[in-house]
Amino acid sequence: MPLRLPRVPPHHAGPQAWAGELPQSLTMVRATSSRLAKWGTQALWDVLSPHLPGLSIEVVERMGSTNGELVERLRVVASSGRSREVRADDLNPCLLVAEHQTQGRGRLGRAWESSAGASLTFSLSLPLQRADWSGLSLAVGLCVAEALDPEGQHLGLKWPNDLWLRDGSHRKLGGILIEALTVGQVRVAVIGIGLNIQPLGPSVAALSEVHPGATAPWALAKLMPRLVQGLQAFDHTGFGGFVEAYAKRDILRGRTLTTTDPGCLLGLAEGVDVDGALLLRGDAGPHRIVSGEVSVRPVQVAY
Repeated sequence: MPLRLPRVPPHHAGPQAWAGELPQSLTMVRATSSRLAKWGTQALWDVLSPHLPGLSIEVVERMGSTNGELVERLRVVASSGRSREVRADDLNPCLLVAEHQTQGRGRLGRAWESSAGASLTFSLSLPLQRADWSGLSLAVGLCVAEALDPEGQHLGLKWPNDLWLRDGSHRKLGGILIEALTVGQVRVAVIGIGLNIQPLGPSVAALSEVHPGATAPWALAKLMPRLVQGLQAFDHTGFGGFVEAYAKRDILRGRTLTTTDPGCLLGLAEGVDVDGALLLRGDAGPHRIVSGEVSVRPVQVAY
């Protein structure tokens, strides 16, 4: 069960479980179980809550999809808003971690495979005031990479939502899924992140290749402060404030790519634009891709 603690004097404290609508005071997490203690939720809440007022943190042993759970909760709130006014605390930020996610989803509905202890799977829901979210998944990926690899030697970014190991093997280490819901007059982002912590097979990368002692709780504590900082910066500046840093980790730049965009099936990647669009140069000249699946192929083309 997801464990939380109401923000009340310690002598009134006691763990509670989420079941539908939450009491307004149910906002603080304490390490009241071995699971919460293992994840260091109290320390993490202490670091994040000054930047995310009303934050709640939940850790569950097993769940289908953390994104799916938070999206469903928001849909319930949106439905209840038809009969009553949506309260501010209905939309408080929530960090939901699943030790084992059984029905994880990636972009375009692809399944995301994970394993208890070998993966980090979590979602963060929070309102964003900015109207234009273009490039949000790129900004999130950059924040994760910078937190786990500050020098930029090991983790690269593959447009639009993947983290790859920068060792020439073209192996994926993590992915990002962002969903948006409008609740009342507020637009809420549900940001799902999945990372391979320990090896899951020869075709995928693992964080332990970069940090041999890495664990899922360690990775969460390492990346969350930078992620929250980055999301707040994005809310003010959009992706334009991230373009330069993204370019330093862009593993597609300078590569010849095949795409599913009929306007440019083959082209040379020239980076990303200020709105997060992928910039290609094909036979017909410059081309922007704002959505679509991009795959890397070692094709030699004369331009």
